[in-house]
Amino acid sequence: MEIKKVVVSLCMGSACHQFGVYGVLPVLRGLLAESGYSDLVELKGAFCLGPCTEGIVINVGTVQITGINPQTLSRKFTKKILPAIIKQSEAANEPS
Repeated sequence: MEIKKVVVSLCMGSACHQFGVYGVLPVLRGLLAESGYSDLVELKGAFCLGPCTEGIVINVGTVQITGINPQTLSRKFTKKILPAIIKQSEAANEPS
């Protein structure tokens, strides 16, 4: 059985660029690898995901997480991003 991956979209738009998205991307990749869940994720760059004034935006499937910057990424990964990945992966890969 093929495992369905969770799409994680990282905003790469101009506002997120100003907030430091290019510093967040390698750290996010590292956190995914360290967590052991990188095989469940398809990481994609995206143009504007919406709330430009609220920091860098990540969509984990249907869940939107805002307020990300290089200083908050580790905490947001543990509290919001990883739980959303796990929940959506479990839902997507439930036996029919």
